[in-house]
Amino acid sequence: MSFAIENILSIMDRDGEDELVFNLSSFSCPANSEIQKFLHENAIEFARKKMSITYLVTETEDGELLGYFTLAHKVLEISARGLSSSVRKRMSRYARLNEKTDSYLVSAFLLAQFGKNDNVAEGRKISGAELMDCVDAVIEDIQLRIGGSVIYLDCEDKPQLISFYENIGGYRCIGERVSELDHTKYLQYFKFI
Repeated sequence: MSFAIENILSIMDRDGEDELVFNLSSFSCPANSEIQKFLHENAIEFARKKMSITYLVTETEDGELLGYFTLAHKVLEISARGLSSSVRKRMSRYARLNEKTDSYLVSAFLLAQFGKNDNVAEGRKISGAELMDCVDAVIEDIQLRIGGSVIYLDCEDKPQLISFYENIGGYRCIGERVSELDHTKYLQYFKFI
């Protein structure tokens, strides 16, 4: 199976907003309602405002929506405490150490959303590793155009997610935060690209 990756602004320009909304409505992710809600309710508005861009991953033959991911660009503060000397050395190429706070400020890509469509028939579903390969392909293209060397994400403190991001994605945990909205604990991960 082969995949197509396209950002929703391009799709909207080509097919119109009504068609895009209809296609997005086929996405279902009962295991994480936040992933589904973002795509259905926020992705278009955030893209219009250039706050983030959502990319749809579809099957090339029939256009079935297999998954999506959303990227943004943010400033990330990474505490130097706990980083190995090799990571500190590499980080110093891309960021400046604030000696008062003992942390690095680095311009980074944010993998803000990442989800697979559960409405896809078994045998046609995209794997998490395949979807991550799509993320990496888009990031590499952006990196060639504008630079950048760090990507980060927040994930819920769940063993399956931790294992995926560390083992498949190649991310390292750099800290945690608690959501003020719903008090969910999120682990913060990053990797060099």
